[in-house]
Amino acid sequence: MPVAHVNGQSISYEDSGGGGPVLLFSHGYLMDSTMWHPQVLALEGLAPDYRCIRWDERGFGNTVATGPFTYWDSADDGVALLDELGVDTAVWVGMSQGGFLSLRAALAHPDRVSALVLVDSQAGVDDEATLESYRAMEHIVEQGSDDEFAAVLPLVAAIIIGDEAIAAPWIETWKGMDRAGSRPAFDALVERDDITGRLGEISVPALVVHGTADAAIPMARAEALAAGLPGSHGVVPIEGAGHASNLTHPDLVNPPLIEFLATLA
Repeated sequence: MPVAHVNGQSISYEDSGGGGPVLLFSHGYLMDSTMWHPQVLALEGLAPDYRCIRWDERGFGNTVATGPFTYWDSADDGVALLDELGVDTAVWVGMSQGGFLSLRAALAHPDRVSALVLVDSQAGVDDEATLESYRAMEHIVEQGSDDEFAAVLPLVAAIIIGDEAIAAPWIETWKGMDRAGSRPAFDALVERDDITGRLGEISVPALVVHGTADAAIPMARAEALAAGLPGSHGVVPIEGAGHASNLTHPDLVNPPLIEFLATLA
């Protein structure tokens, strides 16, 4: 993968090229840019002129987090990557934490975001019980034995992915993660600020896509997100899908995504 050296980071990315509308795909926590393969494949087959840019955010994939950061910093990374690639504005497509940073990009850099697609994401913060469960898992990641770490990975996969067959290769990837270096990305997740009160400042067209069986972010959070965005096209419920609905249910996610993109032309 090519690397962009921006904001003191070495950001790995993939760029399909093309002179058509630009989409910037931002992945979820513990995932990487490859989780968007079903969407990029569909878009390339339908409209090859779409320019699809996927990137590994700080702490994931081939991008190492060099120190503490926030999702505001990640939003700046996305903008800097667009600068590096000579892109003025893009449709920001984000899943979970990718949505967190995309919303912040729309607030901090409104001229760089032409539209939003928010997959299994939210504007708020997690409740204390959820945060405590995340902290317990992170403790095992950082300090647990190899057996304890291996035992917790299927639980993480059940929350994020659900489908065991799709989860299996991700679990293998996670086994090789830098456990000692996981703290910056974890802190960005659990210490993020609540931007619910600022959603009214985001005027671009927005589509919210959410799995009905999402165990990480309840559907009510997606409905609140859509209700707070002035340019919202509403919520598309993905029946039976969990947190990574674009990965597990692309046949249900891709059609409304493509339909939404057509409205932007």
